[in-house]
Amino acid sequence: MDRADEAKGATAGEAAGESARSRGAQGALPGAALLPVTVDVVALTVRDDALQVLLVERGVEPFRGALALPGGFVLPGEGLTAAATRELVEEAGVAPPGHLEQLGTYGPLGRDPRGPVLSVAHLLLAPDFGVVRAGSDAGGVAWYPATEVLDGAALAFDHARILADGVERARSKLEYSPLATAFCGPEFTVAELRRVYEAVWGVRLDPRNFSRKATGTPGLLEETGRLTSGGAGRPAALYRAAAGASSAGHDTGRDDGPAVVRAVIDPPLLRPRA
Repeated sequence: MDRADEAKGATAGEAAGESARSRGAQGALPGAALLPVTVDVVALTVRDDALQVLLVERGVEPFRGALALPGGFVLPGEGLTAAATRELVEEAGVAPPGHLEQLGTYGPLGRDPRGPVLSVAHLLLAPDFGVVRAGSDAGGVAWYPATEVLDGAALAFDHARILADGVERARSKLEYSPLATAFCGPEFTVAELRRVYEAVWGVRLDPRNFSRKATGTPGLLEETGRLTSGGAGRPAALYRAAAGASSAGHDTGRDDGPAVVRAVIDPPLLRPRA
């Protein structure tokens, strides 16, 4: 949540005042709390066979120099998804390229030293984000192994909790939905898909058992009729996400909840338990 507070003059109190003025024009609800609202984005991808999260270095107080999730204040008249998209562009130089959904709400009390702030967190999954670059309100931006961050890296605000919730959401949804394909390109091999499951779940899977389950599970994959070429070894069959899976997509201006993943895998692909 790398806010451009110094450059934009947007403290939590000022954001609340702006929200109050905006609502005042429409008629405020009696007794309703007027709170500044932010968006924070848990952006995950699989790089080097590991689940990685996009983090920015905060360039302003509070938590100047600390690592944080990309995010910031919602502007007057702006939708939540549009705000998440804008903050990713401003802070990391990338537009959301894959599956974006709402993760949950956090706060408003005890999460920001400047005062009550409500955050609507989002989860973003994609195979490739392009080249990331820090914006004017961030000291830096880079990919970090998610497990290493969860195991002890200090994050600003309550972002450690938000990240943990985002990773667990991704791990759980891989069991019963085709969401794993959001980490893959338009066409992929079963081995590439298996490495996604291994990276997100943090386990090793038996290649033969996984291939049998993945190709035999309705609603997960469909054949393209093509094979890989140019690599070492035997050509491998190429697959795509099954029709109707809708495992990648988001609305850019609506705030009516998470992006829809219509297909449900039955029976589910259960992750191994320790």
